Amino acid sequence: MKNRKLKNSELERISVSEFKNTKKTPIIVVLDNVRSLHNIGSVFRTADAFLVEKIYLCGITATPPHKDIHKTALGATNTVDWVYAKDTLEVIEQLKTENVKILSIEQAENAQMLNDFSPNKEEKYALVFGNEVKGVQQAVVSASDNVIEIPQYGNKHSLNISVSVGVVVWDVFSKLT
Repeated sequence: MKNRKLKNSELERISVSEFKNTKKTPIIVVLDNVRSLHNIGSVFRTADAFLVEKIYLCGITATPPHKDIHKTALGATNTVDWVYAKDTLEVIEQLKTENVKILSIEQAENAQMLNDFSPNKEEKYALVFGNEVKGVQQAVVSASDNVIEIPQYGNKHSLNISVSVGVVVWDVFSKLT
């Protein structure tokens, strides 16, 4: 059997207004001091693909509109809701008051491996991803309800943040739906 690539016109894409009115996955993405504009744009595309509820852009994380974010986001900054906040820890504390479970994605003592994590379908989750060099701030890790680690078996034990977001959001999305 041969497979034929689909044309863009065959993808049954929804409009921006339809996206805004579509029920979202109970996932929030928090970017803690992410430097790369291309990574930020890529996170927007992943968030669009899996109907993420909102992205918090914190600290030094740049915000749209910006040509380098747009280059990788390809319009997803128009569909996914986002908010800028100066202080990541304040965002975490606010989300906790709204009964959102905070999951820092980090390599840490007593971290739970992603493949062993089973989300509760009745909960909403904030997935916190950190700076490309320093990771998630320790204060944010300490304030989290849980720390999730992506299992890695090679030499580097390091994934690009946009790859990490794709892996984790897909995993949690697939377990919630």
